[in-house]
Amino acid sequence: MTLLKLPEAAELLNISYPTIKQWIYKGRIQSVRGPGGHHRIPKSEIDRLTLVKAAKRKSRPGVLQTISGRNKLLGTVESVRHDGLLAEVKLNVSGQIITAIITSQSCTDLGLKRGIEAYALMKSTEVMVVRP
Repeated sequence: MTLLKLPEAAELLNISYPTIKQWIYKGRIQSVRGPGGHHRIPKSEIDRLTLVKAAKRKSRPGVLQTISGRNKLLGTVESVRHDGLLAEVKLNVSGQIITAIITSQSCTDLGLKRGIEAYALMKSTEVMVVRP
């Protein structure tokens, strides 16, 4: 059985180190404790979770893998409000509303409207929107 360190597992799942720790504590991902008490993630868990993610949404390979931001949150567009050059996009991510201000042209180009799936990409103080 191949065991991965938490940073390696987090990178394979495209999540942050603190997120994988929370998943362990909440039982969302199984871990094995090594002799020093450190958590290790079996490769089979990574395979299980990536298959679940692929089955939940028909992913288009490659697009999100080319973006350096790790915090990619899949949600559903709740509302879009255009005001001149800017658009306010509200995404529902597991019951949490994330608001992004993007250009109206980008919003139109992405085809964003209520009910469409989209990703919120978080990096520092910025929120970007990517349509799967």
